[in-house]
Amino acid sequence: MRFLTFVAVLATSLMPQGVAVGDVYLTGAQEVHPTGTYRLVYQTAYEEQQCTAYRVVTETQYQTRRVTSYRDVWETEVRERRYTVQRPVWETNYRQEQYTVLKPVWETRIEDRSYDVVRNVMETQQREERYTVHRPVWETSERVEEYCVQRPVYETHYREVCKVNYQPVTTYKTQYTDQGCWTTQTVCHPGKVREGLRWLAARCSVDPATGQTVHHRAGLHWVPIQGPAKYETRRVWQPKMVAQQIPVTSYQAQTVKEQIPYQVCRMVQETATRRVPVQTCRMVAEEVVRQVPVQVCRQVVERVENKVPVKVCRMVQETATRQVPVQTCKMVAEERVEQTPVRVCRRVAYEREVQVPHCVQKLVPYTYTVRRPRCVVYRVPVDPCTGADLAPVNPTAPTTIPSTVPSTTPGTGVPTPADAGSSNAKAGDTPPPSLPAGSDPGA
Repeated sequence: MRFLTFVAVLATSLMPQGVAVGDVYLTGAQEVHPTGTYRLVYQTAYEEQQCTAYRVVTETQYQTRRVTSYRDVWETEVRERRYTVQRPVWETNYRQEQYTVLKPVWETRIEDRSYDVVRNVMETQQREERYTVHRPVWETSERVEEYCVQRPVYETHYREVCKVNYQPVTTYKTQYTDQGCWTTQTVCHPGKVREGLRWLAARCSVDPATGQTVHHRAGLHWVPIQGPAKYETRRVWQPKMVAQQIPVTSYQAQTVKEQIPYQVCRMVQETATRRVPVQTCRMVAEEVVRQVPVQVCRQVVERVENKVPVKVCRMVQETATRQVPVQTCKMVAEERVEQTPVRVCRRVAYEREVQVPHCVQKLVPYTYTVRRPRCVVYRVPVDPCTGADLAPVNPTAPTTIPSTVPSTTPGTGVPTPADAGSSNAKAGDTPPPSLPAGSDPGA
């Protein structure tokens, strides 16, 4: 027994203090019992809880109200406007004006316009010119050349060709024909309305703008006169649609397959040898002397006498007198009266109903699921000599345990403080490395 206890303590000191595998937390704490040695393993399990909360939903409602609005009513009034007009009055006067006139006087004189003429005299001279000439020298040699020859080989193959034949097919279609006739129709054209003078007796009428009674004197007035009507007779086509069956012949395509032979030419490559003569050109330089005639131009200056008579115009001043008409404009003031129609705007009140929107808030319940983690401890037997597990550790997926619905606060949608501590825990939280004080390791 003492030997087993020593081996268990030695294995505990050699193993790491804690190993996490997935959601399973392995610790180095071991228990030594008369029947064997065990190691504590922590595993995280999840409890699903259904929670009910409330969210705020805003709705738009409309309320009917009566409001007073104003609209514009336009009326026409005739107002008298007096204004002053400046009328121009033109007067014509004459004044005497003296002016200066330039009279041309022509004179003839002789001018010397002699000029020099330069004449070119061409002369021929000989000069010696040396130049180098390259004379070609041709040499012939032979070389062996290999070339490829394409020999045709003909083969016969067969291919399938689709041929289209057209067969006539007769169908009937409905065609509408107009078998109407011409009818006679009489049209009345009213006469033209023109303005004419007509004698009207004295009368009284009401002005629609002001509502006052206006007296009209007897006399000639411009009134609209209706001219005599004209009657026109014309021929109008009266349609009559008649349905007829007309045969239509069309051709339908039929495909026929045929085997057609054709020849394929295949080129076979062969190599041949031949001797090709090659000519090589070599240039030999030679110096040649030749006499080149050169044209030399020499300029000779000659004087040409030219006397030209020239007419010269000289302007002589003379004084003349003339009568100039002058117009004077004088403005005369006149007073005039004008009847002006004026549009007046008047505000008229009226009532109407409008829809006024306003927002209303209400609480709507909804349900959500919360997963709360919980730590589960179990024992795994180990070998007291080597510290190896006697049973394989298979970390399983987190266990889901259904639970009851926690209480919530209406209107806020969050759990009560009693459940807040467990809901904040995450699925991947690491369990504590050792058991809490006072707990039973064998539970």
